[in-house]
Amino acid sequence: MGTEEQFNNIYNSHYSRVFRLCKGYFCGDIALASDATQEVFIKIWEKLDTFRNESSISTWIYRITVNTCLLYLRKSSSKKEIRTDNQPQVVAETYSDEIEEQLQQMYQCIQKLEETNKMIILMTLDGAEYQEIAEVIGITEEALRVRIHRIKKSLTQCVQNENI
Repeated sequence: MGTEEQFNNIYNSHYSRVFRLCKGYFCGDIALASDATQEVFIKIWEKLDTFRNESSISTWIYRITVNTCLLYLRKSSSKKEIRTDNQPQVVAETYSDEIEEQLQQMYQCIQKLEETNKMIILMTLDGAEYQEIAEVIGITEEALRVRIHRIKKSLTQCVQNENI
């Protein structure tokens, strides 16, 4: 399989997960999430030949995504622009006003988490397997389960306090 075909397969199978993870890092800001997602796929394209299969491709993509989002949060002024005739179709997610408000509260609470915990909960919410999250973070699955439990408890308290 050629590099372009391999990249297209990666793009098609991982775009929505990368976008949702970025959206979580940027409090649901779709424009920022789209920019960061584009940046992630630029990096994947540029570095695809350096992927050594020492981990799964999705673990590698998660690391690139998290590092890109953190970099964006640190320096939002640096952006790459690539002209293409082939723009991805982004599916708009629409929710009722009440659910949208709850999502915003949850995003605000997630932003208050320490970076590693933020990455853990965003990957969990995205449906990543615990084994994969543990591999990305560099901890055991058992330690991950304990952290997820604590993070969920902390987020529950945060959201309940926001509603008071």
